[in-house]
Amino acid sequence: MIESREITLHGHRVSYLTGGEGPVLVLVHGIAGTSGAWRDVLPGLAERFTVLAPDLVGHGQSAKPRGDYSLGAYASGIRDLMVALGHGEATFVGHSLGGGVAMQLAYQFPERCERLVLVSSGGLGREVHLLLRSAALPGSEYVLPALAAPAVLRTGAAIGSFLGRLGLKPGPDLAEFARGYGSLGDVETRQAFMQTLRAVIEPGGQRVSARDRLYLAAEVPTLIVCGTRDRIIPARHARRAHAEVPGSYFLEIPDAGHFPQLDRPREVVEAIVKFVDSTEPAHPGPDRLRTRLLEGPGGRARPAATSGAPG
Repeated sequence: MIESREITLHGHRVSYLTGGEGPVLVLVHGIAGTSGAWRDVLPGLAERFTVLAPDLVGHGQSAKPRGDYSLGAYASGIRDLMVALGHGEATFVGHSLGGGVAMQLAYQFPERCERLVLVSSGGLGREVHLLLRSAALPGSEYVLPALAAPAVLRTGAAIGSFLGRLGLKPGPDLAEFARGYGSLGDVETRQAFMQTLRAVIEPGGQRVSARDRLYLAAEVPTLIVCGTRDRIIPARHARRAHAEVPGSYFLEIPDAGHFPQLDRPREVVEAIVKFVDSTEPAHPGPDRLRTRLLEGPGGRARPAATSGAPG
């Protein structure tokens, strides 16, 4: 049974969905989304795992304070939530922006990351949909209130038509983006959205990339999932990441859009279950991590720098 709960961390409300028993899965949603982005896969996953799906701070029912909305801050917030709830290690499952957060979690707190699952993940290439690049333009914060006004949101057909003309796939993609726009009606949510967006996206595309550190994922079992009809983040980003992450697993779902977990939930659940069952959790020690860092992407060890002048 999936339950909605709340906890207070650092004086701020954090809302989350949880349920099930077994190894822990932490599911991280995308920008302007909520834990509801996982609604169709949570029941199936809870049959095998303890699932934890938070509303990121600044999103959904969680608090929307002024503060840091960087990937590092989100990663630290999820680590704190895990500690507060008594969870040690987990498989991190991230969608879109949440994929970037999941990779940041694995980088900042490798001792807590057993596996990585990246679903339509950001942070793997420059290109991103015009809709998000436009929202990063200077002055867009003054346009968003008009787009999210109740009178505009009531004309759902018009919004759907507009998003459809921008190439979004009918179904979950359109519905989730319309829902995301609808959440921007209050000032606090809008400010959190803009701070989050501009931390990772600029008018020219994604400004944050994990590609220079993907070689470190060789120590972590990684599953990369994408839909062939994703118009938000090109599927070629996922294909290229699969080629660059040694030993990674890859699932490309035909005809799915940016939300494979809503387009084809059964396939996503089956893929995650099979992935966890067929891999051992990562336990990269400090010596192994040091070796990887010294080897670098090319895999050839370099001498560590020493302090002081040569004798």
